[in-house]
Amino acid sequence: MSDTAVPEFFHRFPMKKVSDASLDDVLREEGAPVGILFLWGRDCPNCDIAKRAMLLALDRFQWPQVRWMHDNVYEDPTMATRFGLHGIPAFIVFRGARKIGRITEWPGAQLFLSAIENQIAMVETV
Repeated sequence: MSDTAVPEFFHRFPMKKVSDASLDDVLREEGAPVGILFLWGRDCPNCDIAKRAMLLALDRFQWPQVRWMHDNVYEDPTMATRFGLHGIPAFIVFRGARKIGRITEWPGAQLFLSAIENQIAMVETV
């Protein structure tokens, strides 16, 4: 991954690389019931803040019920258009193939973790 500010991020936090063209197929694959699509851009300072925060507590951001995906929207602007982005980072949350939420900007680690853990709990009660 060509990411100059946090070059180790995708090596230490493996996420499936997707594109606008491949996302629907990936979401239909069997696997974790919750999907998180991390939309970012190269040299985006706010994206780098999120990446650094996630690396500081990597184990807290990995759940067996969650499948992580990512896309650099600077290289794939149709993905940004698809989700009507006005800024990055953005995190699109899915239950299966259905979009159930969106976290725009980086709210901080604790708020992000709480939001995702609430979604996991909702999936587990269904």
